[in-house]
Amino acid sequence: MRTLGMAVFKQQKVEDFYEIGEELGSGQFAIVKRCKEKSTGVEYAAKFIKKRQSRASRRGVRRDDIEREVDILQQLQHPNIISLHDVYENRTDVVLVLELVSGGELFDFLAHKESLSEEEATEFIKQILNGVQYLHSKSIAHFDLKPENIMLLDKNVPMPRIKVIDFGLAHKIEDGVEFKNIFGTPEFVAPEIVNYEPLGLPADMCLSGASPFLGETKQETMANISGMNYEFDEEFFGSTSELAKSFIKQLLTKDPRKRLMIEGALNHPWIKSHEHVEDTNACPEAHTGSEIHQMKTKRLKDYTIQSHCSIPPNNTYINFERFTSVVEDISLVETSLEGVAEIRESIQEDIEALLSIYNEKEVWYKAESENMHHGLSQARYELCKVKISREDLQEDLRATETSLASISVRYLERLAHLGSLREELDAELRWLQEVVASEKGEPMNSKQALVRRQSVVNIENFRKQYARRRWKFSFRIVALCNHLTRMMKKPQDKPKEGYVERTIAMFERDCESDQEEEVLIKRPRTRKRSSTS
Repeated sequence: MRTLGMAVFKQQKVEDFYEIGEELGSGQFAIVKRCKEKSTGVEYAAKFIKKRQSRASRRGVRRDDIEREVDILQQLQHPNIISLHDVYENRTDVVLVLELVSGGELFDFLAHKESLSEEEATEFIKQILNGVQYLHSKSIAHFDLKPENIMLLDKNVPMPRIKVIDFGLAHKIEDGVEFKNIFGTPEFVAPEIVNYEPLGLPADMCLSGASPFLGETKQETMANISGMNYEFDEEFFGSTSELAKSFIKQLLTKDPRKRLMIEGALNHPWIKSHEHVEDTNACPEAHTGSEIHQMKTKRLKDYTIQSHCSIPPNNTYINFERFTSVVEDISLVETSLEGVAEIRESIQEDIEALLSIYNEKEVWYKAESENMHHGLSQARYELCKVKISREDLQEDLRATETSLASISVRYLERLAHLGSLREELDAELRWLQEVVASEKGEPMNSKQALVRRQSVVNIENFRKQYARRRWKFSFRIVALCNHLTRMMKKPQDKPKEGYVERTIAMFERDCESDQEEEVLIKRPRTRKRSSTS
């Protein structure tokens, strides 16, 4: 269905453009009133349709249904079909401005006639068929052809024009699209509607007026329609011709494929035989010949009253909408039940597969849990080892700090000792300078010259030995400090047990050996000085 925009539904007050008159009729959710267009003075019929305000509500007509009816009416332009003039919308209603059909219902017109010939009947039926043929040419099915929806444009003419009205249930039938629904008035619907079968254009051809399927209850009527149980009551069909009965039988066929279609109905001998009947006043013989097929309209009126009183008036929009919903639900349930066994087997297989997977996963999780516990235990053990190593390293660091403090003290002592040695050396040098200065002016023998040369050599050697020992002592102190610093920066490289003590002891021995060498160097120089002096 096409989506209708706001341009079609004018958001204006209909009273601004039309004078609203008296009420012409009403239904469950619609009221029809006479109206006159202010600009032209032409009279129309205004159909006020109450909109449904919410999806949960059952009061009013759904917006989709109203749009579908308007969309279909916009496509129709035919002498035997009511035409749409304008559409207005407000908060509560949609107003359809339609062609005014003031002649009333066809059955009311026929009931007021004393008699009706088959020739007159075929003229009315032919107009109805022409309208239906036009609908079917546009792939539109009315789905609610009944006496109340067949009106006369003007009953005050010799042969009134038929107007098919009320397209609230009409649908566009699309090729290849299956369409199912339940709607209409029970005694006038086709069997495929009652049986909830796919619907098409043939459904319109089985919608009858004076229903031969009418039962005492709605359920009996539907059962008669579904089973095509009907008979021509002699009281009502005694004067009906065999051609007319043949026409009715071909229309009331259960199988839509065998049912008389619109073209076949228009070309049926009963319709064709009365197609060129002239006016009865101009041809008395024709009038005399048709007397045998006169229908007593009193019986028609009684039958119409009986058919409309035997079943309470039924509302199309609400009763069959609910019934349709129930039938659709039942159909869905039946479709679902057909696959319950397969679904159950499939579910059982899925459950077994899930149990198998669960057991496998349970074994896997158990193994993973054991591995995880073992890993955690190993991690705890390694953590304890790391803690112990850290404590040992901290103790070694504390011992190293203590040793460094001791080395610093000893280093200061050695510096002080070196200072005293420097002072002694300076004193010795001054003494040597004095000796050399005192002996410059005196002659020397060979022995004294030799002693002088040895003294000069000894002084030079002492200077070199002093510088070398001082450099060696400083280098060892710096190397020891660097080594201890690296140990403090890398606590993971834990030194072997006693390494720090051995290093410090070695340093002390080197210092003592240096002192001994200094003493040995100093003593001969003292002896030489004594010999020289």
